[in-house]
Amino acid sequence: MVEAILSKTKGDRWIWLIVILLSILSLLAVYSSTGTLAYKKGVGTEQYLFKHLVMIVGGLALMYFSHLLDYRYYAGISKVLMIVTVPLLLYTLIFGNNVNEASRWVTIPIINQTFQTSDLAKLALITFLARTLTKKQEQIKDVKKSFLPIMGSVSVVFILIALANLSTAMMLFGVSILLLIIGRISIKQIAIVCMAGFVLLMGVVFFGPRSATYKSRIDVYMHPEKADPDKSFQANQAKIAIATGGIFGKGPGNSTQRNFLPHPYSDFIYALIIEEYGMVGGFLVVFIYLVLLYRCILIVTASPKAFGALLAAGLSFSLTIQAFANMAVAVGLGPVTGVPLPLVSMGGTSILFTSVAFGIILSVSRDIEEKKLEKDAKVIIGEIPAMG
Repeated sequence: MVEAILSKTKGDRWIWLIVILLSILSLLAVYSSTGTLAYKKGVGTEQYLFKHLVMIVGGLALMYFSHLLDYRYYAGISKVLMIVTVPLLLYTLIFGNNVNEASRWVTIPIINQTFQTSDLAKLALITFLARTLTKKQEQIKDVKKSFLPIMGSVSVVFILIALANLSTAMMLFGVSILLLIIGRISIKQIAIVCMAGFVLLMGVVFFGPRSATYKSRIDVYMHPEKADPDKSFQANQAKIAIATGGIFGKGPGNSTQRNFLPHPYSDFIYALIIEEYGMVGGFLVVFIYLVLLYRCILIVTASPKAFGALLAAGLSFSLTIQAFANMAVAVGLGPVTGVPLPLVSMGGTSILFTSVAFGIILSVSRDIEEKKLEKDAKVIIGEIPAMG
């Protein structure tokens, strides 16, 4: 069945296989982790599984259509996305749904579905940076024509996201720096961007609307022995889940910490995976994301066009950095954040935007394959001499 599906797709087959594996793992983990939530809501667990399955299928459909579209079209789309994203982020801060003292979501009318605007912002900024860096390569060292427009777009999006979602803003800023390095921005200018980012970060942490929350999380992480048990509850329950999982785990559906973890189906789903599938399952998930990063690096290095390389690099770094940030928090290597595990955590529109990102990467890969086939065909019919 997997071979039949892959035969109808284009682009890197390993990435398609990774997406299928993560989707299957997601369905298993979400079904297991939502039992307590379903009990509290007085509904069947199958209801959450079906909703998640719909999102997974919808994401695969978006991925398929996104990978069929020539990646060059995303350069033009990025301008529209940026025009929409900035006011939408501002609207979210002022009028968005407030959950856990953070306004990160807006409700889509008619369908009554919430979505996190930072998911759209990540896609918009990365595609826009890839386009801008490509267009300005001849003037890349010019401060006025290249550096200031790029710096402005990164700073505006960073500050609008950071006020409500600091972890996502920091990861997006890190991806932006990587793109600036690949895009040949001078080290001096990158250093200025980093200094400016640090100043903005300190401003948000100490003077932002969620400064108390950020300080508390950092303090709990740095001094867990002195922390209030209520504030370190999530991290402690995740550690218990991991410790009791052992090497091979308790088996699918046998988690006990899902009854205590506040968000075992989203932020801490990796801890639940280790509890049920053990260290073997945990290392397998890490290996899958490492293979994803490796395959994406191959696409970046093989892309003949700067825009394709920058686009694939930015989106792949964004996905893998987010994945490792989520797993690091689950195992206690970082303070608690609200970052989901890409394509695994239960979510609504976040799965859809993640799927589009995968689709764009596959679009770049598809273009590379088609160019290679064209070249091979010309060699066969003798239009160009064969090498060697």
